[in-house]
Amino acid sequence: MRTLMKYSIAATVLLTIHVMAGCKVSKDVTVPDMKLPVAFRDNPEDSVSIGALPWKSYFDDPELKTLIADAIDHNFDLQVAVNNIQAAELVLKQAKLGDVPSVGVGLSASSGRPSDNSLNGMQLNSFLGQQHIEDYSLAASLTWEADIWGKIHGRKEAALAGYLSTQEARKGVQTRIVSDISKGYYNLLMLDAQLRIAKNNVLLNDSTLSLVQLQYKSGKVSNLAIQQVEAQKLTAEALVPRFEQQIAVQENAISVLSGRLPNPVNRYRVLDSLVFAEKLTTGLPAELLKRRPDVRQAELALDKANAEVGVAKASLYPSLTINGQGGLDAIRASNWFNLPASLFGTVVGGIAQPLFDKKRLRTNFNVAKTDREITVIRFRQSVLTAYGEVSDALVKLDKLKQQQYLAAERTGTLQQATRNSQLLFKNGMATYLEVIIAESNVLQSQLELASIKKARLDATVDLYRSLGGGWN
Repeated sequence: MRTLMKYSIAATVLLTIHVMAGCKVSKDVTVPDMKLPVAFRDNPEDSVSIGALPWKSYFDDPELKTLIADAIDHNFDLQVAVNNIQAAELVLKQAKLGDVPSVGVGLSASSGRPSDNSLNGMQLNSFLGQQHIEDYSLAASLTWEADIWGKIHGRKEAALAGYLSTQEARKGVQTRIVSDISKGYYNLLMLDAQLRIAKNNVLLNDSTLSLVQLQYKSGKVSNLAIQQVEAQKLTAEALVPRFEQQIAVQENAISVLSGRLPNPVNRYRVLDSLVFAEKLTTGLPAELLKRRPDVRQAELALDKANAEVGVAKASLYPSLTINGQGGLDAIRASNWFNLPASLFGTVVGGIAQPLFDKKRLRTNFNVAKTDREITVIRFRQSVLTAYGEVSDALVKLDKLKQQQYLAAERTGTLQQATRNSQLLFKNGMATYLEVIIAESNVLQSQLELASIKKARLDATVDLYRSLGGGWN
């Protein structure tokens, strides 16, 4: 009957532990409802987002795709992110073993001879008839902590959130790579266009200089006219090495971003050949919470903070630990494997309640709660930042489209004005100053138009990235 009662009590205790295991002693903070609108500012409601498109589908330039793929394969930041994922995965696997008993095996042997006049020596001689004592032990030990307050479960949750966060970090690095490579590529196309504009303007100035020299020989203009036209030509010529320098620097930047030594970047398309999409759909603002890697990281950080608060709170409560040990033990080597006489086993259960360390644990708990509040604030900030970036990109696309149209009209007008001024100058109906001003204006207008086109291309990349595109 006593044995039955002992087993009943033990079963009841184990059942209670099992029921209580994993119970959380702290309440989680849920993800804040940001109350995002159904559409972005000054933009109609869309059901489909370009952010859901893989980058290979979003970009149609084969050379740009090759550059992006090469950068993704060799970028060092992305390689670091992948290694961080592997490290986090190892931590997660270890955390999953948190509620598995710790098992160890020990082998020990001792030999000693106490003094004949000591108490141990007299007892040894009295009971065993010898002065020499030996002890041989082979034992397996087991230690298990019951997850009564959910401390171990909280560590698992924190490890899982950390692992998932590294996945989002890798996505975030890739979106940045896709964005930087595409912007760098578009910058090269712009610089190529500006270099051609500068060289063409040099040729235009050569033509004007020839006309002015003829006018000078005929006595219609002074040497001052030749000097001013030559100065205008030198201004255009100075742009050529400047653009060539910027091209080389941009090529080097793309190479380094791709994890390679600086080299020229192959490109066969020109800026004017790129066609802008008539409509870039944004989808619903709420999709940012699922697609943006930085927003997902902020959300996972809150999951991790909730778990860490739970662990810190559980540390304030008693912990139940069960230790067991069993194996072989004998005072003579010859009797070591004399079974079952040499078998031994012990099971000890203990409950430990922190007393003197309670203040430190309470401080850790309060710090964890404060860190969680900071995490909530950062989540809110990440969502607002994401929404703001999409709105900024939409405004840029709209206004840059208008600017490009006006700049193109202005450039066409100035090109016609330049041709007219040269004709009028040949016929003596315009001064050389009017020709110089017209050529200077058309140069600046053409350079500005190229810059606006590049800025508009950048805005399409910004919109794609801000909508969470580029990581798939």
